[in-house]
Amino acid sequence: MKPISNLYLSLGSNMGNRFDNLQTAVDSLFEKVGAIIKISSVYESPAMGFNGDPFFNCAVWMQTELAPSKILQLVLEIEKNMGRERSAAKTYASRPIDIDVIFIDSIILETEKLTVPHPQLEKRNFVLQPLVEIHATLVHPISKKNINTLLAQTEDESTLTKQSKWLTNPMREYNISQYSYIAIEGNIGAGKTSLATKIANDFNAKLILERFKDNPFLPKFYDDAARYAFPLEMSFLADRYQQLLDDISQPDLFTHSVIADYDISKSLIFAGITLPEEEYALYRKLFQVMHKDLPKPDVYIYLYQNTERLLENIKKRGRRYEQSIQAEYLQKLNSGYLEFIKNQHSENIKIIDISDLDFLKKRSDYLTILNKIVS
Repeated sequence: MKPISNLYLSLGSNMGNRFDNLQTAVDSLFEKVGAIIKISSVYESPAMGFNGDPFFNCAVWMQTELAPSKILQLVLEIEKNMGRERSAAKTYASRPIDIDVIFIDSIILETEKLTVPHPQLEKRNFVLQPLVEIHATLVHPISKKNINTLLAQTEDESTLTKQSKWLTNPMREYNISQYSYIAIEGNIGAGKTSLATKIANDFNAKLILERFKDNPFLPKFYDDAARYAFPLEMSFLADRYQQLLDDISQPDLFTHSVIADYDISKSLIFAGITLPEEEYALYRKLFQVMHKDLPKPDVYIYLYQNTERLLENIKKRGRRYEQSIQAEYLQKLNSGYLEFIKNQHSENIKIIDISDLDFLKKRSDYLTILNKIVS
């Protein structure tokens, strides 16, 4: 996955329904750019640099995987879609929406189209006051002063009036916190780890990732399945059991939900394919004893992908020991998962077909999956 950047934006509007314009911009930023961490209060401020109606302003703290150039492109698209006409003369004028990039982490950038940090932020109360609300200790990478200090030292004496009405964070529509424990499952290469990580980052959930890299039997199994299937499945079962018991049983005061990229039941599904009958019977007895001790997920998500896409994903991520995986093995695993799901008498299981979705490259696809999880 791409690295995540903290993005700080200043929004303003002095045409039409100013509050609704800000809300529309916030919603669009969430849909196109990334997760919204905090939104400041809305402040009314006088027009600066021209004669015009007063503005409503706010600041937004986001997290995004996008590059600065892509951020600017999407911001300009949002402005244009909302009726903003940017003047080639770069003179100030009334506008339905104005979105300025203030900070992107501690990046210092100056191009023909984008300068970060914003060169005028220290001279603008309507930027600094909302920023203090959402991150007062944020440090300017050039002056090395935090936002609190910049606000105290600014020469802008304009008066801001705080509004009583608050903007709504669109992320609230995706009520992930309704689930205490979410298990995301899928075939090899389905993208369960990437999706679990993305959701955990966006919604401040505790993330549990399967520790497959630490299993010494896994590369050996792909070279000689008959010899190493039983020790592989036993070692996975023991490690999954211990990890889930430790991580889910220990509450985290700073997160609301737990998201895992596997469910303990995958042990039984894989063992049913890889082990001969007698070994599987013994394995199943051990599994049933261990399974009783573990909490069950509030919702079980199965990511379905067709075999062709799975093979493409496996090849793309380039793990040497996985390159010999055959389509037949993936098809058996998929059948095993679907048989397991069919035999569960539970309403908390959701199958999401992601064969035609790319949630890592297309944010709209990611939001589609989120909708299916919380609906």
